[in-house]
Amino acid sequence: WWFLGIAALTFALLMSALMGIFQETIYKKFGKHSKEALFYNHALPLPGFLFLAPDIYRHGLLFSQTRLIQVPLVGLNLPIMWFYLMMNVITQYVCIRGVFTLTTECSSLTVTLVVTLRKFVSLIFSILYFQNAFTAWHWLGTFLVFVGMLLYTDVWKHL
Repeated sequence: WWFLGIAALTFALLMSALMGIFQETIYKKFGKHSKEALFYNHALPLPGFLFLAPDIYRHGLLFSQTRLIQVPLVGLNLPIMWFYLMMNVITQYVCIRGVFTLTTECSSLTVTLVVTLRKFVSLIFSILYFQNAFTAWHWLGTFLVFVGMLLYTDVWKHL
């Protein structure tokens, strides 16, 4: 089963790189409008969620049944799962907005490298936070990430 997970991640990485190249082509043809690209990238798939509406509604009810917390700085009482969702949406917006801005300033390869590095840092944080074992495979992945970054940045020429 682990092979299926790695295959899915590899496929997602390749599709992300392909989309970056597509965005680069669009930006060259129509101009660099990161906010517009961000809007359409997220607005166009929304009708697809209609197929999941009953499940989304059911989970909304479950979220509403969680314990109440007082939201910092606002003083509003809110079920904790709604608070977590709200914080996740805010942080995801900041992150994706940064990525879309980066696509207007850098090549798609650079953006893919930065996003992959962010995922790597997130994975390392997760391993440390949840106190999972750091295996030889993790070390190999770490080595490959850093070698890839060093090769891309041509750091060897400056040594």
